Amino acid sequence: MLQGCIPWPEDFARAYRAKGYWQDRTILQAMDALADAAPNRIAIVDGAVRMTHGQMQAGSRNLAAHFHALGLRAGDRVVFQMPNGAAFFEVFLALLRIGVIPVMALPPHRETELVHFARFGGAKALFIPQQVGAFDFRPMAEAVRAAAPTIEHVFVEGEALGAQLSLPVLREAAASATARESIAQTAPDAGDVALMLLSGGTTALPKLIPRTHNDYIYNYTQSARIAGFDQDTVLLVSLPLAHNYNLGSPGALGALSAGGRVVVSPRTDAASVFALVAREKVTAIPAAVPLVVNWLNDPQIAGYDISSLKLVQNGGARLSPELRDRVRKTFGCAFQEVYGTAEGLLNFTRLDDDDDKVLHSSGAPMCADDEIKVIDLGGNELPDGEAGELIVRGPYTIRGYYNAPEQNAKAFTPDGFYRMGDIVRKRGRYIVTEGRKNDLINRGGEKISTDEIENLLLKHPAVHGVALVAMPDPVFGEKACAFVTLKAGAALGFEEMKTFLLDQKIAKFKLPERLEVLPEFPISPAGKILRRTLREMIEGKLAAER
Repeated sequence: MLQGCIPWPEDFARAYRAKGYWQDRTILQAMDALADAAPNRIAIVDGAVRMTHGQMQAGSRNLAAHFHALGLRAGDRVVFQMPNGAAFFEVFLALLRIGVIPVMALPPHRETELVHFARFGGAKALFIPQQVGAFDFRPMAEAVRAAAPTIEHVFVEGEALGAQLSLPVLREAAASATARESIAQTAPDAGDVALMLLSGGTTALPKLIPRTHNDYIYNYTQSARIAGFDQDTVLLVSLPLAHNYNLGSPGALGALSAGGRVVVSPRTDAASVFALVAREKVTAIPAAVPLVVNWLNDPQIAGYDISSLKLVQNGGARLSPELRDRVRKTFGCAFQEVYGTAEGLLNFTRLDDDDDKVLHSSGAPMCADDEIKVIDLGGNELPDGEAGELIVRGPYTIRGYYNAPEQNAKAFTPDGFYRMGDIVRKRGRYIVTEGRKNDLINRGGEKISTDEIENLLLKHPAVHGVALVAMPDPVFGEKACAFVTLKAGAALGFEEMKTFLLDQKIAKFKLPERLEVLPEFPISPAGKILRRTLREMIEGKLAAER
C-alpha cells in the first residue's frame, strides 16, 4: 500500500477475499482480458471515433511505454484532467499499466484546485485538454507547474506549448522496443492504489480518496450487475468521467466490464443526448437532477426514437418522487436511484423493487457486507425510522484519506466506520436521505464547500462578514446564496462579487448565484450565525418573487 494510505485490517482483507469481493487482479488485467477475448468489439464511440478493445489496448501500451521512458514510475501520482472521450480511456489505462496513480480532477477545476492536488499529492505530471469552450488550459498548466515543483511534465490532449508534451504526437510515434519491454516489469499489484478520487467534503479543498484495484473492480462490476448491464449494454456518458458515478458506479468501467460499449456525448442538452440515443441504440444513461429536469421539459425528445432505452439512473443528489415517475413514463424505461460516495458505499434501488422503494428511497447497499449504521450525536445506533448520521464500512469503503491524519480522525470512527455526514433514516436495508450534517451545498451533484467560498469572500475589502447557504432551485436542487455584512461606507454588487471570486481562479460551479446584503446576521445565544434562519429568509424571498 502506498505510504500515506490506510489499508484494511488483515482479518477484514482475508474475509473479503474468501467471499470473492476481492479477486486479486488489477483493473488493467481485467481490461486486457476483455481485449484478448474480443479485440474487434467496439468499446468506445466518440464522434467519428469507434475504438475497439484491441485498439484501446494497443494505444495504451504504446503510451505507457512513452510515459515510462519519460520517467513516470509505479506509485507516482499525476493530476489527470482529461476531457471525456476515447483519449480519456487510452491515457487512463496507460497510466494504470505502469502503476502510475491518476488523481481524477474535474474539467471545471482551475489553478487553485490543481495546485492543491499537485502539491498535496506530490504529482509528477499534469494531463490537460488543450481547450474546452473558450478556456485554454495550457497557460494555466504552466502556472500550476510553477507553483508545484514536483511536476516534471505537462501532457496536452492537443497542441502543446513550449516544453509541454502533445499526447497526439506521442500516439503517432511508436515507442522504442526497449521502452515497450520495460513496462512489462512494472505491473502493479491488485492491492496497490489504482486511482485517487476527490472528496466532496466540507473542508476548503477536496481530500484525495485512494481506491485500490481490488476494491474498485468490485465497485464497478457489482454495481453493473445491479444495473442489469450485459454485452448488449450501450451506455451514454455526458457527465464528467472523472466522477466516481460516471467512471465506476457502474459508469463506463461497469459497462465495459459487462461486455457493453460506451457512447460519449459532447454535451448534456436533450438534442445532443437523444440524437445519440437514437443513432447508437443507447440502452442506459447515468444522469443527474439538472439533466433530468431539462430533458423532461424539452419537447424535442418526442422527435427522437428512444425505444432502445432501458434504464435512466440518477445520482449526485436525490431526485423527487414525481420526477422519478415522469422519467419512467416519458422515456418508457426503468428508473434507478443511485446514492453513494466516492469514499465507497453505493446504494441502488433494484430493478425489480416495488414503486414505494423506487420512488421514495435512496436504495439499499450493493454488498451484503456493507455494514451500515444510523447513529445519534453520541454515537449510539438508532433503530429503523429514526433520523441520524449514516456510517459505513465494507469491502470497497476506504479506511482513510491519503496522507490526512487529522481529517481521518474526524471522518472515521476508531473501529473503521466512515462517517458519511448525511442524515438518513433506515427502512430495513433501504435508506431514505434527509439532508446533511455539515454545511455543504449540493448544486446538482457538484459539492460546494461553504468554508472555501466564505474564506475567499472575506478577502474582499468591502466584506465584513459572510455566510454561504443553500437556496432551493427547481433544476439543480440547490444553489449557493451569499449573505454578507459590509464594512462602514462600503458597497458590493453581485457582478463585482462574481468577478472577485473568479479572480481567485476557482471552478465556476462554486460561484454564489445570489447576493444578499444584511446590516447584521441573526445570531444564536452562543454567538453563532443562525444559518437555518438565513435559509428560511432566502426561501421566503424566492417564494414571494415567484
